[in-house]
Formats: sequence, C-alpha cells, structure tokens
Amino acid sequence: MTQTAIKAVLVQAYGGPEQLKFAEAPAPLVVDGCVLVRVRATSVNPWDFKLASGRFKDAIPMKLPYVPGGEFAGTVADVGAGVVGLKKGDAVYGNCPDGAYAELVCAPGETTAPRPATLSFTQAACVPLAGQTAWQGLFDHGQLRRGETVLIHAASGGVGTYAVQLAHWAGARVLATASATHAQYVRELGADQVIDYKATPFESVAKEVDLVLDLVGGQTQQRSFAILRKGGRLISTVQPPDQDQARAHGVTAAMFSMKPSTAGLVRLGELIDDGSLRVVVSKSYPLAHAARAWTEQMAGHTQGKIALELD
Repeated sequence: MTQTAIKAVLVQAYGGPEQLKFAEAPAPLVVDGCVLVRVRATSVNPWDFKLASGRFKDAIPMKLPYVPGGEFAGTVADVGAGVVGLKKGDAVYGNCPDGAYAELVCAPGETTAPRPATLSFTQAACVPLAGQTAWQGLFDHGQLRRGETVLIHAASGGVGTYAVQLAHWAGARVLATASATHAQYVRELGADQVIDYKATPFESVAKEVDLVLDLVGGQTQQRSFAILRKGGRLISTVQPPDQDQARAHGVTAAMFSMKPSTAGLVRLGELIDDGSLRVVVSKSYPLAHAARAWTEQMAGHTQGKIALELD
C-alpha cells in the first residue's frame, strides 16, 4: 500500500513550542491489533511538551521529527486484523503512544472505545488521558472508599477536574487546592472545601486525610505527608514519593503511570452519558495553532483541558 501524505504537527527538534511545525507527513498504515482513525480532535497534555523538551530523551528516545499527541477522537477509517467491536465509520475516542496531532492516527484497538453519545469530538478528545489518570489514581492505586477524605492538589487542571468529580461521585469528602480564581469552579465540580494555596497553607486546613492525590510534586508533595492519618495513602502522577518520609509518617506512598484500556474508556463514557461526569474544555485551537496552545498550557492555571481541532 502506498503511503499518502497527511497534515500533521511535527516536533522537528527537542525544545519548546517554537520547534513545532504544521506540515505534511507520511500517513500511518493500519497494523494488526490497531485501528486507523481519522482524527477530528486531540488535546494538549503536559506530557506532550515534556517529551518534546528532550528531558526524557535518554529513557525515551524519539526519532525526529515525530508527531506528538497521546489522545484523540474521530472516526474509524480502517480496522486491523484482530480488532473486535469496532468497524469503519464508528465514532471513537482513545489513547495512542503518539501521533494524534495529525489527520490520521494508528491506535491500539485495546485502548480505543466508542465515543460517549453525549459528547462532541472536541469534548471526547479531552477525556482519555486525564479521565483515566484520575480514576486510576483515586481508585486503582489510591483505594478511595465512600466516607473517606481525599485532598486533591491542582484541582482545577485537566486531571484535577476529573478527580474532584469522581471523588465526589464515589461519596468521599473532597478537599482541593486551587487558586482563588478557580475556587468557585472547583466547588461546582464537587469539592467540599477549596484551599487557596497562595493564601493558606493547606496543612492548616487538611488534617487526618485518608488519601492525597498529588498532581504537583516538589514541596507540595513533601508537605503532604504530615496531613495524612496513620495508614493513609499518597499517590502521585508526577514524582516518586520519598519512602523514608512515608515510613516516618506511617503511610504508604507511590507514583504511578496511567495504563489506558478500552474498559476504562467505556466506564468513563457511561458516567459521562448518565450525567455523573462532565467534560470541561477551556479553549480550543485549530491543529495548525498547536504551538500557541502549548504556550498557553505551559503557562499553567487553565481550567480543564485545551483541545486541538481538525476540520
């Protein structure tokens, strides 16, 4: 099969948003176990520009230029051997190792699912990574149960937006850190108490917490050990916790990497379609303006997610 050209965003060299170029690239071909998806939208995640910065080039070397992007929504253009439950023309959303900033992406069938019926393509593209990260952090790793207290750091961001809603849905008491600007937004998501981290040390408010979901790292993570009850848990998405600190406070602590799955996407889709979980897209840009979207995301303080749209 001859590879045709598609429009895509390319990381030309390690660096910042200035290294992104909207240009032609070879179209991906469908392979066994995967689906070829005509992308209608993708979204910006911190991992996109962290990987492009070269910070992880020794551990995860990328062949330059490459197409970034780890989540998508679109329609199935072709189905590889071994994929079940999906067919050409289906509206889908899902995760891929990279390549979503393009007109076509080849994605594993086992991390692709039908798009939630109540969502647009733009909204759906903002769910797979952040939504599954929030679920796995709270429930698979954090073991959050009804009636427990959880503190969620960076509650207004992409993962935090889902985490606050999911913790509230699960019947937990939800404490959240956010700036005063985002306090009302986080309350509307379901937080019982919002702590303005710029004005109030969270340690002065949060006491005997069962679970801390750390989406920040650094000193925020270090300070979080002291607010956990004996036997409590600290789960981080950004930095391996200090195990000496964990032992000293009588708690468990771990960092995890999200593992996407069709089952996880279906579960989130059900919560979205029954109204238990809402998707917040703060802004959307045409795919050609990916560098501008990265610049805004890297500045921080966004609510929910930033999407990139294709015609």
